[in-house]
Amino acid sequence: MSKPNSSVKPVRVPKPWGHELIFARTRRYVGKVLHIRKGRRLSLQFHKKKDESILVVDGKLHLTYGRNPKRLATRVLKPGQTFHVTPRLIHRFRALETCSLFEVSTPELWDVVRLQDDYGRGGSA
Repeated sequence: MSKPNSSVKPVRVPKPWGHELIFARTRRYVGKVLHIRKGRRLSLQFHKKKDESILVVDGKLHLTYGRNPKRLATRVLKPGQTFHVTPRLIHRFRALETCSLFEVSTPELWDVVRLQDDYGRGGSA
């Protein structure tokens, strides 16, 4: 954890769909930039505890979400649009164009329950 007013070097985390840049990490919150390559998608997933909000910075994002895995809604998010992912909300991000998202969340980065994954990553992260 960083000290108040200290500088922390962002951490780049490679992902099969692109990469994350973690720029803030404290006991209370985490800040990231997600870069998702065109045509790639993250897992269909939910979090038991983690609460997150995203802001699309550039590109176009296809969002799938809902409480019932058999009846999920979809929408397209463009730059400037936001979405709040509450605990237990099933969701998936797919880049219609290469895109960047700001994500601010509670600090439970380990809290991922994968329901489907294009890259063979099963279960919890």
